[in-house]
Amino acid sequence: MCNGSIMDKLISFSLPLMLSGILQLMFNAVDIVVVGRFSGSQALAAVGSTTALINIFTNLFIGISLGANVLAARFYASGKEKEMSETVHTAITLALISGIIMAVVGLVLAKLALELMGTPSDVIELSTLYMRIYFCGMPFFMLYNYGAAILRAVGDTKRPLIFLIISGVANAGLNMILVIIFHMGVAGVGIGTVISQLISCILVLRCLYKSEGCYQLRFSKLRIQKVYLRQIFQVGIPAGIQSTVINFSNALLQSSVNSFGSTAMAGYTAANNILGFLYVSVNAVTQACMSFTSQNYGVGKYKRMDRVLINCLILSVVISGILGCGSYAFGTEILKVYTEDPKVIQCGLEILSMTTVTYFLCGIMDLFPGALRGMGRSGVPMILSIIGTVGTRIVWIFMLFPQHRSLEFLFISYPASWLLTIVMQVICFYFVRKQVHAKGRERMMREAQAK
Repeated sequence: MCNGSIMDKLISFSLPLMLSGILQLMFNAVDIVVVGRFSGSQALAAVGSTTALINIFTNLFIGISLGANVLAARFYASGKEKEMSETVHTAITLALISGIIMAVVGLVLAKLALELMGTPSDVIELSTLYMRIYFCGMPFFMLYNYGAAILRAVGDTKRPLIFLIISGVANAGLNMILVIIFHMGVAGVGIGTVISQLISCILVLRCLYKSEGCYQLRFSKLRIQKVYLRQIFQVGIPAGIQSTVINFSNALLQSSVNSFGSTAMAGYTAANNILGFLYVSVNAVTQACMSFTSQNYGVGKYKRMDRVLINCLILSVVISGILGCGSYAFGTEILKVYTEDPKVIQCGLEILSMTTVTYFLCGIMDLFPGALRGMGRSGVPMILSIIGTVGTRIVWIFMLFPQHRSLEFLFISYPASWLLTIVMQVICFYFVRKQVHAKGRERMMREAQAK
């Protein structure tokens, strides 16, 4: 990450990560397709209505895993083996604790949270059942994500991809058996997901256990080291809060979609799954930007960090442009994979028309905070993202949407919030970059004087 050409290394790092995300969503899409085709549109709406809520509950801790990634990448690049090992064991211990907490929270608060979102009475029982089963797998989900974050920090994105393929195939197979053969509906989908998360968790922990070197995992060494926990939190908590609050705005948006009824909810579920493919594609580039920036920041190569960001911008715009335009052009055909209901397809198309072609803005919006987190700056980007993304959507939902009640108008809030956030993040990045480069020049002068 710290030497030689950049673009080819970014692609080789991002591609397995991108494929991991796409495959994960494809296996999740199997959940949606199977339940939509074999259990009906109500079951489809029930599964879809939980997405925003699940993200609210989980994304704080998933965001914290970014802190583990940044810290581990920095120690690994600078050859600090003891610090790297203790960071790994602190991160895995944190993953286990947070997973158990999330399981308890999800089981207790699932129905109350769905009621607060205005989930229609004809789907709320199914939604609650799915959500409670899903949260039983939270310890496995967290351990996989934190373990994969450690592997990405050392440049290994291929093995997490392999683990995901294995668990995803198991998930798809279980869905078909439990839903089609045993007619278990949303419960079958939930059980299949939990078992697949267990499989991926076992695989990633086994990989870390058998690894040689400073990121080797030993269960006897699992403990929280406060000094590393503090540094993980410094980067991870702002990232997690940002993601959680943004997903809170998505939950508000889900509530607005719910007001159109279960047909619109089913359309949003399918369209949102398609948008998920776009997100994981550009997010892979953001993750690469963060990891590359963190390693180069750790060894003081500040000019190379600028080149990393420029290359990531080019890569993100190209990927999101191709996938976004393709999703819009073939929207009807893609939505037919999820459902044959023409009304559901029409609702999905209305949402895609406002969000897919403009998705390159989302990629640009996420890259600048990714670069800043790689430099250990996470607080201000969090605040700006909340103001730009969440603030815009709240204003849109409560002040503008009631005057123009349509799905198309509701989802114009996406590109509007992305554009406003980009402007603020670019200004923030300019001043932080200036500060970092100034410190770099001072360090070089001190080193020259010492010689």
